[in-house]
Amino acid sequence: MKQQILVIGAGFGGMWTALSATRLFDIHGHDGVEVTVLAPQAELRVRPRFYEPNAHQLAAPIGELFDAVGVKFIKGAAETIDVEQKRVGYIDASGTKKECSYDKLVLATGSRLASSNTPGVAEYAFDVDQIEQAVRLENHLKSLANLPESNARNTVVVAGGGFTGIETATEMPARLRAILGDRTDINVIIVDRGEKVGASMGAEISQSIAEASTELGVKWQLKSTVVSVDENGVTLADGQRIEARTVIWTTGVRASSLTEQVPGERDNLGRLHVDPHLKVIGQDDIFATGDVAYAASDDIGNHALMTCQHAIVLGRHAGNNVAAQILGVDPTPYSQPKYVTCLDLGAWGAVYTEGWDRQVKLVKQEGKELKTQINTVWIYPPAANRETAWAAADPLIPIA
Repeated sequence: MKQQILVIGAGFGGMWTALSATRLFDIHGHDGVEVTVLAPQAELRVRPRFYEPNAHQLAAPIGELFDAVGVKFIKGAAETIDVEQKRVGYIDASGTKKECSYDKLVLATGSRLASSNTPGVAEYAFDVDQIEQAVRLENHLKSLANLPESNARNTVVVAGGGFTGIETATEMPARLRAILGDRTDINVIIVDRGEKVGASMGAEISQSIAEASTELGVKWQLKSTVVSVDENGVTLADGQRIEARTVIWTTGVRASSLTEQVPGERDNLGRLHVDPHLKVIGQDDIFATGDVAYAASDDIGNHALMTCQHAIVLGRHAGNNVAAQILGVDPTPYSQPKYVTCLDLGAWGAVYTEGWDRQVKLVKQEGKELKTQINTVWIYPPAANRETAWAAADPLIPIA
């Protein structure tokens, strides 16, 4: 009977784990292991693009890719992990509770927008965290055209001035004018706790964010917090009222709650501490990757962030190393010392930075061209061809 590697999750971390594991088994001519991915859909949901319009198109099918490399796929949502018995309970596509066993487990269940206790958020706010929520926002924006013109109809409040909040807000003027007309007086407001525009992104990049915001007409309500949301707008901590029919919540993410079922140390975002080979510390047969892994990315104190940039490389290493453990060959320690950002700033362009201090290298159209290349080519799955897929899954691929 074949040994079982079970990968929970088909996002960037999970997909690349499966490809990398099968790659190493092929290199060593080992066919005694079955690699299985358990996930709700056989598709890579391109989450970094959910701030864009047409979110329903932002999922890439990966069933044929898995078939090409010999990965088994189970359509279902994991609910329980029994570490002692090495079993995972899940709900299958028909709603039936089932179980599957494993010899080695790779947890790649990603992250979710952190839940908020702010009154009214659950009932009235939108978000772009998952594809269903991004589609819900898109349908809402289109429905605004059926409402009488008013300041509230034409106003969008974005709660949170981090990466997602900025990309969502700077894209919003163009999205709204496409729906409401080019002459519509659009009002987009970012409510942020920071003391200056783009403060959370760093001093140098914030200059580009401020310039883009001014050019696009995106306003910042600084040193402010939303304390309640209702169907007609928000109330801030200082008592100020902003009338808006659209409120978008972007304030932080947390690792999948399934991490809580694996004994081990977790960081303040719920990520499991892993060793250099991405094995959960204290667990011999469980690896974590992507947004559920608290992994050192270099030897000077930096750790992988909850981004596809890190999840792709983490996945390549996790798959390689779980396979290496079974094969008895040397694993490849995870290392990703180069860190870059490419922040989309709507019609203004984009800003590309390098290093953890985010030194600006490209802005405006040059930055936009790179961002478009990243969003439409680089982060998508490889072709459903085993040689192409396995070549792309090598954990030692140089990171540009």
